Amino acid sequence: MSLLVQVFRQPDEIRRLQAHEWDLLVRQARHANLLGRLHHRLLAAGLAADIPQRPANHLLSGAVMAGQQHHSIRREVRFLRETLAPAGIPLILLKGAAYVAAGLPAAEGRLFADVDILVPREQLGDAESALMMTGWQSTALDAYDQRYYRRWMHELPAMQHIFRGTALDVHHTILPPTARLKPDPRLLVEASVEIPGLPGVRTLALPDLILHSATHLFHEGEPDNLLRDLTDLDALLRHLGTTPGNWDVLTARARQLGLEGPLRLALRYTCRVLGTPVPAGLDCLGAGGPGQRMLDAIYSRVLRPQHPSTADILSPLARKSLYIRAHWLRMPPHLLAYHLAHKALFPPAALTKPLSDDKSHEKPGAKKAA
Repeated sequence: MSLLVQVFRQPDEIRRLQAHEWDLLVRQARHANLLGRLHHRLLAAGLAADIPQRPANHLLSGAVMAGQQHHSIRREVRFLRETLAPAGIPLILLKGAAYVAAGLPAAEGRLFADVDILVPREQLGDAESALMMTGWQSTALDAYDQRYYRRWMHELPAMQHIFRGTALDVHHTILPPTARLKPDPRLLVEASVEIPGLPGVRTLALPDLILHSATHLFHEGEPDNLLRDLTDLDALLRHLGTTPGNWDVLTARARQLGLEGPLRLALRYTCRVLGTPVPAGLDCLGAGGPGQRMLDAIYSRVLRPQHPSTADILSPLARKSLYIRAHWLRMPPHLLAYHLAHKALFPPAALTKPLSDDKSHEKPGAKKAA
């Protein structure tokens, strides 16, 4: 277990840390994009006085950066509402933007690179036109990537505002149409709720936010933000658990949407890694069969800060296996073979090097189809 995860599970552990361990903790949190969230976690546990000054400065810096991003997101939400409302298109926020706008605990200290919204499929063209008229442009310049997203993916090619630099992902469902799981996006739209104080701005209902977060995490092929996303789930599940009966609603909704698998994995790994309290009736710690043990071997390595101090000899294989699994879940074999062959023969042009090597400072650029 990494030092960062130990501290998230038991914040009192910081009282025994030596100077070199504080240095490692800060480095791991920075790699996991969790500096700001760790700051909030320790303050909520009443441990502010136990943090040495130099680590405290780093943690506060992460929290301040997250606060600045949240301010920008709230402003961007207003712009998006003004863009889509005249066309009669609902603004339904997903993931980080939803947590921030709705004031959910999962927003605390969260860093993210873009705004995600959900638009009904039949209004996707009107939404894209309205966005382009107000300064948004596609970042996928390659003709293959444009066709790939529009034909096979659950979202338009990533967009970026030409003046504000904000990145936007416009979804019409939460998984690609080619994926093995096919949740009905109409059910998500129908159950969405308006955010108090933000007329015309909606989010998914809390059970659907959890299921989307779980589905995204366990269909993702890049490990860099997986631990951050797991802490999102931990915060959402703890929030859900404050109301009796909500667990039954969550499991029933997972059955309705066909997302029992992602929910089971979410409960298993939030329990195992972060100690999330889950009702006894939901078996989240069982050994499972050979397939589950293989997943445990992968996720025990990728649900860590992706920092050299947490790696072992099998970590590169776990990351590669995660990438292959993600593509296997998203595409049928013939399409996967075609896609990977195209990417091998025609690799995307190199992206401009970011101004900073610190990923928490990067502005999102073009999203690659792979």
